[in-house]
Amino acid sequence: MISARGVARAAVVAAMVLLPAWAVQAITIDTVTVGNPGNVADDTGYGSVPYTYNIGTYEVMAGQYTAFLNAVAGMDIYALYDADMSRTDRGSGITRSGGGTVVNPYTYTVDANFVNRPVNYVSWGDAARFANWLHNGQPTGAQSAGTTEDGAYFLDGATSKTALLAVTREADWKWAITSEDEWYKAAYYDPATGTYFEYPTSSNTAPGQDMTDVSGNNANYWTAPYVYPIDSGKYTTVAGEFQNSDSPYGTFDQGGNVWEWNESILYGSNRGLRGGSFKDGDGYLQAAGWFAYDPTNWTGGIGFRVSEVIPEPVTMAGMVLGIGGLVGYVRRRMAR
Repeated sequence: MISARGVARAAVVAAMVLLPAWAVQAITIDTVTVGNPGNVADDTGYGSVPYTYNIGTYEVMAGQYTAFLNAVAGMDIYALYDADMSRTDRGSGITRSGGGTVVNPYTYTVDANFVNRPVNYVSWGDAARFANWLHNGQPTGAQSAGTTEDGAYFLDGATSKTALLAVTREADWKWAITSEDEWYKAAYYDPATGTYFEYPTSSNTAPGQDMTDVSGNNANYWTAPYVYPIDSGKYTTVAGEFQNSDSPYGTFDQGGNVWEWNESILYGSNRGLRGGSFKDGDGYLQAAGWFAYDPTNWTGGIGFRVSEVIPEPVTMAGMVLGIGGLVGYVRRRMAR
């Protein structure tokens, strides 16, 4: 069992027995489409994205991350699991059993009360490996180029701070950790007016914290005097808990609940975080609020959200060329 995530990981085992494919449940990431490509940036300098993309409607949830662990972390070579995830107050309710060996791999289960709450205690490297797993079609097997080490990001065993800061999104990405501009636009930009809201709840006034209020503009964050947790001893709230408190594009919980990793590098040595968390004040929910953290580290207040590329549409001309090529190929085969 790996007790410290900062120590060197064991070498990748080329052949590893994990749960059989039928025992690993495929997941679905709900997304919303963020259009209006080429929009003007906010006065903060963020938010302009030249392409249309999909973004997770919700933060990546504990149930989804558990499926990921069961697919690739039978030996957990890169410490994708942290013991604090098992907590049922500030954690994700994810527990681990097994020996972490080829014949007795780790298996993971999630408390029913946390399936739809955000996963936390994840590093930037953990989030990048999850994105690679999505990019690769949610495969089951050893942590390798075909599962977690290549895809949207070429990680190739990267675990050190220097190595993770050097990682960039590949041109052929399918799923990725949100870029800061992707995150910012989905959270604050109002396509109806071409302007930006102050909060990611489609509002310019600070959200409340009322889980029963269906009128909108509520979020899970800290206020004086020491108001948290707001959900019966659980520090995170269920995805989409705050009805009618979504962003203009339809995302939930971009303000509060857990900080969300993005791809930016700040101060030259840390990865960016946006959105605040259950233990931070409303200032971090605002468009001007941000934070930076060591990409190898994690806390109970940190999770992530993913973006999905939208494939270029196939044009009629392309279809005609493709059909023509196929016909030519068939004719050549018949002539042989």
